[in-house]
Amino acid sequence: MASLINKFKEKFSFNRKEHWEKVYAKKSPSEVSWYQIHPGISLELIRLTEIAQSDKIIDVGAGASVLVDKLLETGHTDISVLDISSKAIDHAKDRLGDRSGKVTWIVTDITEFEPSHQYNLWHDRAVFHFFTDENDRHKYIEVLKKTLKSGGHLILSAFFLEGPPKCSGLNVERYDIEKMQKELGSDFEFISSKRESHVTPWQAKQEFIYGYFKKK
Repeated sequence: MASLINKFKEKFSFNRKEHWEKVYAKKSPSEVSWYQIHPGISLELIRLTEIAQSDKIIDVGAGASVLVDKLLETGHTDISVLDISSKAIDHAKDRLGDRSGKVTWIVTDITEFEPSHQYNLWHDRAVFHFFTDENDRHKYIEVLKKTLKSGGHLILSAFFLEGPPKCSGLNVERYDIEKMQKELGSDFEFISSKRESHVTPWQAKQEFIYGYFKKK
């Protein structure tokens, strides 16, 4: 009974923003487990969508990811980067320097995001799997539906079934494509998927699944 009470207290006392601000205060972007020098699969799937360079892209929970750098380099002109951590956003801004002015920066919890317009592409690598609570997943998907245009593209990446059960001290929900599709529901059509054995900065392997879906 005591352990159940403790779990209940942990769940309802957990402050998501505070947790991620602490992560980025203690570690540089290259020290977090999900750090990538080159986001190859994300770029490959974005190319597969054939979106125009002027189309609106939102990178959700991007942290200090270099995907935004690569998108700017390939000529995309309407990129929004969203993260709950202002420190993560500051890292990315500092890295981009003057180019940071070409990006829209959004600091908020994705489950509370109120979009002012819709996007052509939603990209999420390693955020959705942190929502272990069903209500949080429901909020995420409702925001996704509001934010993504009809016919828009969703690239969603999470730990695969064989991936680690925890990350950054938090439990995660692991996925395959069937499980992703079940969570997303009938509003999204599966197009393609990719697997990745991501190597962390300390040379551990993390198995990821990438799903590419289109909103109907």
